[in-house]
Amino acid sequence: MKELMPQETIAKKIFIIRGQKVMLDSDLAELFGVQTKQLNRQVKRNIQRFPEEFMFRLTKGEKDELVPIWHQFETMKHSYALPYAFTEHGVAMLASVLNSQRAIKMSIIIVKTFVKLREMMSAHKELLYKLNDLERKIQNHDKEISDIFSAIRQLMGIPSVRKKIKGFARK
Repeated sequence: MKELMPQETIAKKIFIIRGQKVMLDSDLAELFGVQTKQLNRQVKRNIQRFPEEFMFRLTKGEKDELVPIWHQFETMKHSYALPYAFTEHGVAMLASVLNSQRAIKMSIIIVKTFVKLREMMSAHKELLYKLNDLERKIQNHDKEISDIFSAIRQLMGIPSVRKKIKGFARK
């Protein structure tokens, strides 16, 4: 049995298609140590375990978008078959239909990778929210600080910086 892959390698095989994080059948077959046609055969035999939210077939347009972008899909370029995309739940279900020790171990690692990515995305959303909130506060502070300086100048009797003095142009 080949050495199991680290999560970083698996994470590179996860794509967002139709707004969902998915893995393609060829990548999963490689990870599970089976041929893609064997994996797809088992899925077809157990199709009731794979509703649309667990697995879907890519359209020709989706396949054509992936092929030029990712070098790992070169073999898919001339294939007439449209690949299947499996969500996190579909990957977990695959382990039960493939029923091998490697499939079970790999599906656990893959699901953990999906969870880790979800946690990272959640942290990024929280950070983005905080940055937007800070930006709104700073925009308010800029106007308030400008008003404070203007009030101080008025109290001190200093002319506004933007006023022109006769005969001279101020920058």
